[in-house]
This record gives sequence, C-alpha cells and structure tokens, in this order.
Amino acid sequence: CDTECQAASWREHRDVCTVHLEKKLERHRGRLEENDPVIEQACVELGHLYLTQDRLGLAEERLEEALRILRCDGGGGSEEFGLVSLLAVVYGKQGRLDDALRVHRRSLRELRRVHGDEHHEDVATALTTVGISLYNMGQYAEAMAKYEEAHEMFVGLHGEEHEDVAEVLGNMALVLGNQGRGAEGLAMQEKALDIKRRTFGSDDRDIAQPLLSLGKSYVNQGMLDEALARYEEGLGIVRRVHPERNVMEGMFLQNIGEVFSDQGRHEDALAWLKKAHRIYRKTVGPESAEVNHVTLSIAVALRRQGKVEEAMEKYEDGL
Repeated sequence: CDTECQAASWREHRDVCTVHLEKKLERHRGRLEENDPVIEQACVELGHLYLTQDRLGLAEERLEEALRILRCDGGGGSEEFGLVSLLAVVYGKQGRLDDALRVHRRSLRELRRVHGDEHHEDVATALTTVGISLYNMGQYAEAMAKYEEAHEMFVGLHGEEHEDVAEVLGNMALVLGNQGRGAEGLAMQEKALDIKRRTFGSDDRDIAQPLLSLGKSYVNQGMLDEALARYEEGLGIVRRVHPERNVMEGMFLQNIGEVFSDQGRHEDALAWLKKAHRIYRKTVGPESAEVNHVTLSIAVALRRQGKVEEAMEKYEDGL
C-alpha cells in the first residue's frame, strides 16, 4: 500500500489499508489504557487482514495481542474461541501444528468450563477444530474421537439435516480414508453431500468443495468415472456461481485433466491442464503453489505421451 494506492479509491480502501489501520492503532494506544477493548478490536481487525494477505508474522503479533487483552478482561466464550481459531490458522500456515493444537485444546477446555455438560454450538465447533489439528498431525484415532463427539453434539442441537453435521461427517470421512477404510469414507462423504444438497440446494457454491473432495476420494479408490462425474458437476456449479475466472475453477479443471491422464486420454488431459494453468496464473500468480502443482501434472501427461524432453522442462519448471 502506498499513496497512489490509497488515492485510487480511499473510501473503499481505508477499511482494508493496513498502513492506515496501524496508524489508527497507534493513536488508540496514545489516548487509551493498554488493555482497552478498542485496542483489542483494532488488533483483531489488523490480524485478520494480515492473515488474508499471508503476512503471517504480523497476523500472529496482532492476534496474540488481542487475545492477551481479551483474557485480561476475563476472556472465555465465543469471542475468545473465534480469536483462538484465527490464531490457530496462522500457526497452521506457519507449519506450527503443535502450537495450533495447543491453543485449540485450551479453548476447548475453557468452553467446557463455561458450558459444562450442555450441548453447545461453540463446544461442538471447538471439538471439530481440535479434531482437525489432530488430523493434520496424523493422529487419526484421536481426531476421529473428537469428530464423533462433535457429531453427536451437532445432531443433538440441530438434527441430522444440518450443514454442521455434514461438515463433521466430511471430516470423519477423511479420517476413514487415511485409515485404509476408503469405501466407508466414500459412503460417509456421499451422505454429507446429500445433506448439503438438501440444505443449500443442488446449485449452491457450498456444494462445490465437497464435490472436489469426493472426486479425489474416488480417484484414490481407482473409480475414475465416478470421480470425473463429481468433478464435472462441481465445475458446472462453479462456472454458474462465479462466471469470472477463479481458483476453484482451476482446481476442477486440473483434477479433470489428471483423471483424463490416468485414463490414457493424453490430449484431453493436456488441454484441461493448460486451461487450469492459465487460470492459476491470472488469479493467484505465476509463482503460486497452484501453478507449480499443475505444471508437474502437465509434465506427467507429457511423459505418458512419450514427450520426454518437454516433460523434463516442465518438471524443472514445476520444481
């Protein structure tokens, strides 16, 4: 952000301008007590913005300050849980999985203290986030225990037909897949998807991500036609909901291309993978991980065609 950037459209820009918001925070520090809630809120706002910009060190600094102020004022409840969840995302992106698990567990303990044995939305969500942290660390049995407890709580709160129930079922399915129980995982993913279809409708943006995950699970089971059907359905939804080019469209195109490659449809594979490559370059940039990953997929497709020299060039680009 610079003066030119700010001048372009200041009315819209000032709410997301970290330079402006940092100056505003310093003014608050000069006139308020150290632990004033206004300073806490300013730190939360900045921490969230830094996170969206992948400026993880600054995000961590501001969110930890906000959490410290909140706890000085008593803390606990939904507000602390929301802050901890943001901070855990930062730790996860930094590869600090132990720290992410630590703050999630502390938040869960605090919520259990506040709500006791009562079924409560925040407790169920906290159980899910602890489960996700355990899953990311490869502790699948422990993750499943947390997911099952969250599932029971969500069902008690909302009944079977609810998006939160579907979400935790999807997480449980991932655990099953990693435990070598792929068929059970697929059945659970299909169940979660059916709940979301009934909850949101068949053409909602919240259906696209489950279709992508389900397609990948079918690929892992060697069921390529079923995977392709899910990817094509998801691609159609993304294009209707987001007619502009976006990352999710690129992800569906890439996965469709990879299925074509596995099916021996090499020309189709290259065409779809190159489309994904162009979209990634436009949306997330030429140096992004997405561009690197799809470049490696293009290399595989070229190698399978016997175009070894071209494939080697792409491998080098991707790596």
